[in-house]
Amino acid sequence: MIFVLAKDLVDPGMNDSEVIDRFKKTGALLEGHFVLSSGLHSSVYLQCAIALQSTRDAIDFGAALAEHFKSHQIETVASPAIGGIVIGYEVARQLGSRFIWAERENGQMTLRRGFTVRSQERILVIEDVITTGGSTRDTIAALQASGAEVVAAGSIIDRSSGRVDVGVPRVSLATLDVPAVSPAECDACQRGEPAVKPGSRKTVSSRQ
Repeated sequence: MIFVLAKDLVDPGMNDSEVIDRFKKTGALLEGHFVLSSGLHSSVYLQCAIALQSTRDAIDFGAALAEHFKSHQIETVASPAIGGIVIGYEVARQLGSRFIWAERENGQMTLRRGFTVRSQERILVIEDVITTGGSTRDTIAALQASGAEVVAAGSIIDRSSGRVDVGVPRVSLATLDVPAVSPAECDACQRGEPAVKPGSRKTVSSRQ
């Protein structure tokens, strides 16, 4: 496992080593054979729900992200459910902004629960972890389809080592260079090692 610093993506208010150390101390950084929410396989899994159990850590992560966007005139922070809700809310609280979330309905990311946005409303999208960027991109698309102006995106951790493009400027507090591959390309699968979905603690076949 390699931890790398992407200087153009990391907020100066909290360095990436501190973020990773906090994940390790809380047991939120796991090593093994995992299935990510994207369906890709990886030797590293980040349980942000565990990391964010500590309100102190949630406040610190939120403050570090909010600091980067203070000059962006953010009216609303939006997050994809459910992973981004805790950190998104905290960033919104730090900015004094409204908070909403998007969720999937029939596979499509959408605004529900009475949430609406105004035309040209300036919105920041916050996620806990970015791997492929799919949830962030889908959230941005749902907001833009409703007329909002998505000005930026952010996350606690970027697993893509800065490679993912979500269509707007983005920042992460820490960047990991950890491969996430399809089951067909997964060495652990080839060795017959069962994969785990940590959110459910469910094992899946290595032959999927």
